[in-house]
Amino acid sequence: MEAPQSLIGKLYNSYSDGLHFAKPISSLRTNEFDLVRNVLQILQGFSSTMLYWDELGHRFRVRSGIYVSHLSHTSLYHVLNQFTYAATCLKMVESRIQEVEKSVPPPPPTLRAFCCSISTWLTWLRNGALKEEMKVVDSCSLTTPTLLGLSSSLSSLCAGAEFLFQVVQEAIPQAYDETDSPISATAIAVHILNYLYKKLTEVCLVQGGEEDAYRMILHAFVSTLLPYIEGLDSWLYEGILDDPFEEMFFHANKRIAVEESEFWEKSYLLRSAKLDTGRVTNSLLSIKQTNDVSRKEPNDVSGLAKEKGANGRDLDLCPLFMKEIARDIISAGKSLQLVQHTRMTSSVSASGRIAGLSLSEIFCVTLSALIGYGDHISEYFLKEKKIVPLVKSFTGRQKVERSNESFQEMTCSDKEWCKFLVDTMAQKGKANHISCHALGEEVDSFVVEGDKLALDGNDILSLGFRPENPAITTSQNFLHANRDAWGPLNLSREFFLPPLNDEGLRQAIFNGSAGSFVATKSTNYTFGFQFGESERDRLKEDVTFLEELFPFPTLLPPFQEDDHVSEVFPFQENSTLPSRTLNWIGRVEPRNTPLPTVILQECLIVFIKKQADCIGRNILSKLLSEWRLLEELEVLRAIYLLGSGDLLQHFLTVVFNKLDKGESLDDDFELNTTLQESIRYSADAALLSTPDSLVVSVTRNNATIEDDQRGMPLPTSTPRKSRGQNFGIDGLDSLMFTYKVPWPLELIANTEAIKKYNQVMRFLLKVRRAKFVLDKARRWMWKDRSSASINRKHHWLLEQKLLHFVDAFHHYVMDRVYHSAWGELCEGLAAARSLDEVIEIHEAYLMSIQRQCFAVPEKLWALIASRINSILGLALDFYSVQQTLSSGGAVSAIKARCEMEINRIEKQFDDCIAFLVRILSFKLNVGQFPHLADLVTRINYNHFYMSHNGSLINAPGSNAVPSKSGKLFAGQRD
Repeated sequence: MEAPQSLIGKLYNSYSDGLHFAKPISSLRTNEFDLVRNVLQILQGFSSTMLYWDELGHRFRVRSGIYVSHLSHTSLYHVLNQFTYAATCLKMVESRIQEVEKSVPPPPPTLRAFCCSISTWLTWLRNGALKEEMKVVDSCSLTTPTLLGLSSSLSSLCAGAEFLFQVVQEAIPQAYDETDSPISATAIAVHILNYLYKKLTEVCLVQGGEEDAYRMILHAFVSTLLPYIEGLDSWLYEGILDDPFEEMFFHANKRIAVEESEFWEKSYLLRSAKLDTGRVTNSLLSIKQTNDVSRKEPNDVSGLAKEKGANGRDLDLCPLFMKEIARDIISAGKSLQLVQHTRMTSSVSASGRIAGLSLSEIFCVTLSALIGYGDHISEYFLKEKKIVPLVKSFTGRQKVERSNESFQEMTCSDKEWCKFLVDTMAQKGKANHISCHALGEEVDSFVVEGDKLALDGNDILSLGFRPENPAITTSQNFLHANRDAWGPLNLSREFFLPPLNDEGLRQAIFNGSAGSFVATKSTNYTFGFQFGESERDRLKEDVTFLEELFPFPTLLPPFQEDDHVSEVFPFQENSTLPSRTLNWIGRVEPRNTPLPTVILQECLIVFIKKQADCIGRNILSKLLSEWRLLEELEVLRAIYLLGSGDLLQHFLTVVFNKLDKGESLDDDFELNTTLQESIRYSADAALLSTPDSLVVSVTRNNATIEDDQRGMPLPTSTPRKSRGQNFGIDGLDSLMFTYKVPWPLELIANTEAIKKYNQVMRFLLKVRRAKFVLDKARRWMWKDRSSASINRKHHWLLEQKLLHFVDAFHHYVMDRVYHSAWGELCEGLAAARSLDEVIEIHEAYLMSIQRQCFAVPEKLWALIASRINSILGLALDFYSVQQTLSSGGAVSAIKARCEMEINRIEKQFDDCIAFLVRILSFKLNVGQFPHLADLVTRINYNHFYMSHNGSLINAPGSNAVPSKSGKLFAGQRD
C-alpha cells in the first residue's frame, strides 16, 4: 500500500505531470521541533545543524535546502529570518563588546561600565532563550512547539536584541577604533553619556510593550554614569581629582600650586576639544529586517561631531546635564582644597556627607525610590536628621529572633529602596544607630562554648562586612547559621600542632638518660622547647591580635555560579548598593518613567548643590573671620580710593611740589622712602600690617601705554602741547602702587585687580592734584586782593567755576565710589554662597568704581573722561597763570598774554561743561547709569549751566580767541 502524498508532493505533481524533477532532498527534511531547538540555540550564540554563523558575512544563515512538509519555502524562511536577525544582533553586540574589552590600551571606566551594562543585558536576553529551550524540552511530550508560537513568545526578546544592537552601534564612537585619529577618554565619556541621556528622553514616554527599552536605557545610563559620580564624590567630599583616565569634564594644571595667586583661575580648567567636522567621528550600523544584516556607509558628520559643532572651534567637553553646574562643581573642589591647605579640620567634608553615604549610594537609593515607587525622598536626605524617622516609617518594629536568623534579616517594608538604605547603613557601621536603636532592636554578644567572643553590635557588622577579609564578607550567612563552628575555626585554638607520640624515639636517642627523659615524655608544640615562657606568651598575644584582625582565616568562602562579585566585594569606599540597584532595575517593572532631567535633578544634582553650598558656607566663614577679607578690602579702599586722608597726605604733597618745580619722578628709592615716612607718621598707619607692604614704582614706559594696549582711552588734559606730559595733569600716570595682599586673599585681589585699582587711583590723583593747585592759586589771589580790577574779578569767577567743578566731582567720587559702591560690595558679600561669587562680586565692584571714575575702555566713558581730564588740565593752566602773575607779572605784555590765556581757559571750560551737561543729562544715559544723574546734578547745581528744558543758560561765547603764548607759562613754572 502506497503512503499518502504530502501537500508539497501533490503541488509538484500538478505542475510536473508526474515527473519529480523538483522533489527536495529527503535528507534535508526536518520538523518544527528541531527548528525550534536550533533557533533557541542561535539566540544563545551557538551555531546549530540547520542555522550557522557565517564568518565572512557576519550573520546567522539558514542552511540551504532545508524544508518542512507543511510550510512553503518562502513562509519558512520568512519566519526564520526574524530569528536569525535577532541572533545576529546579539552576536554582533557580543563581538563589539569583546573588541572594546580586549582593546589596547584598555577602555576607560565610563566605556567599560557601558560595556558591562550591555553584557548584562545580553546575558539576560540569552537567558530568556535558555529558559524557553528548557520549557520546550520539558513539554515535548505534552505539546509540540511551533515556530509561530515561538515567534509570539520571543517577540520581546527579538525586539530587545535589535534595540540593544542599535544602542551599542550608536553609543560607541567609531573613532575609538581608529588608530590614526584616536579620541580622548573625555570625548568618549561625554559622547556615551549624552547619547544615553537623549535616548532615555526619547523612550521615557513609554507606550504599551516598550517598558523593556526604557529599562535597558535606564540600566545603561545609570551604569555608565556611576564612574562619573564616583569621580565627583572624591572631588566634592575630599578635594581630590581621582581621574587617572582623564574622563572628567575638567582637568588639573599641575604647574599651578595651591599657594600661587593664579590657583583659582588656572589650576583646574574645563576640558575643550578642537573638532574637525571633515573627520568621521562616529559610524552607525543601520540594520534592516531583511535576509541579512548589512552595513551602511558612515555619515559625513555624525555622532560626536554633530553634538560639538563647527570645524576648528574650541568646545567644552562636558555632559549636557552637567553644563549648568559644571563651574559650581569645579569651584567647590577648589574651595575644599584651599580649606584643607590651611590645615582646617575635616568638618567641611564630613558635614557635607549625608549619614556617611557616598554620592553614588545616595543616587542609587533615591533612584530606586523614584522609579519603583514614585517616592520623592530627596527632601529627607537634604535634612539628615529626618533619615531615622524616614526609615522608621517604612520599617517594621518587630523583634528579630536571634536563634537562626542573621542580623541582616530584619523585618522590613516591601519597598526595595528601604532595604537598600538599611543594608547600606549596616555595612557602613551605622546599623547600631539606624537598624538597631531606631528600629528597636537589641544586639547580643555572641557566645562560643561558654567563652564570650569579643564582638559587640558593631563587631557583628564588621564580621559581616570586612573588605580586608573577603572570606568573612562572602560567608556571613554561613557563619550566622553555624555559630557552633566558631570555636573550631578560631585561630588561637588551632594554631599549634598536637603533641607527637615519639616516646620510643626518645628512648632510643637518650638511651635511658634520667634527666631529659623524665622532663619531657614527648614533643609538645604548645609548650615547645625552642623558646622560653615569655616568648611563648608574646606569641600567643600576636596570635590573638591576628585573630581580631583576620577572624577565621582558614574559612573558604562558598560561591554560586550566578553570584556577581560586585555584590560581594565593594569598590573602594562604596558598598554593594550600586550593583544591587542595577540588578533591581533589570528585573522590576518601573512604576514611573520620569524624564532623565527629573531623575538627575532629584537623585544627583540637588545633592551636588547641597555639598557645594556646604563648602561655600565654610569657606565664606573662613574668608570673613580667619582670613579677614573685609579688613583687607578696606585697606585697598583706603589706599587706592584715597579713603584715608592722612595715609598718603605727606607723600602726595611732596610729589605735587616736585611736579610744580619740574622735577622728574624717576627715583624709586626716593619715592618709597617718602611713602614709608608718610605711612609711618600717619594716624592711619595701623591699617597696614607692615609699612613696606605698600610700595610704589615708576613705569619707565609710562603706565598709560599698557592701558592703551588694552583699549583704554588716553585722557587728554588739554589740546595744547605747551607743557611736558611728565609735569601736566598726566604726570602721575607713571606711578604704580602695589599692595601685597596676604594669601589666599590674593586669589580675589590678584594682579589684574591691583591694576584696575591703579587705574582708578590715577584718575583720583588727578582730581586731588587739581584741587591742590586750585587751593594754592586761591591763596596767591587772596594775597593780591589790593588790585581789584575787572580782570581780577574775571579771574575770581573762573577760579570759582573750576573749583566748583573739582569740588563737585570730588564729592561725587566720595559719595558714589567710596561709600555707595562699598555698601553694595558688602551687601553682595553677605549674600554670596561661594568663593566664585565673592570673586565675581569683587570684580563687579571694580567695574562699578571704574565706570563711575570713567576708566573703562568704552566709547561713552572715553568721551566723558576726555572732557573731565581737559577741565582738570585747565585747572593746572589756571594755576600756571596765577603763578606767573604772582611771581612778577607786572609787565604789560605778560599781563596781556595772561588775559588771553584766561580767556582760552574759560572758553575751553565752557565748551567742556556744555558737552558734559548735555551728554550727562541725556535721558538714555541717565536711565541706564543712575550715577550720571547724580554727577550732572552736582555740576549743574541750581541749573547754573542748563535749564529744566535742556537749554544752555551760559552758552560759551564765540568771540574768545585762544592764546598762542603757551610757552611763556610753561617756562615760568619752572
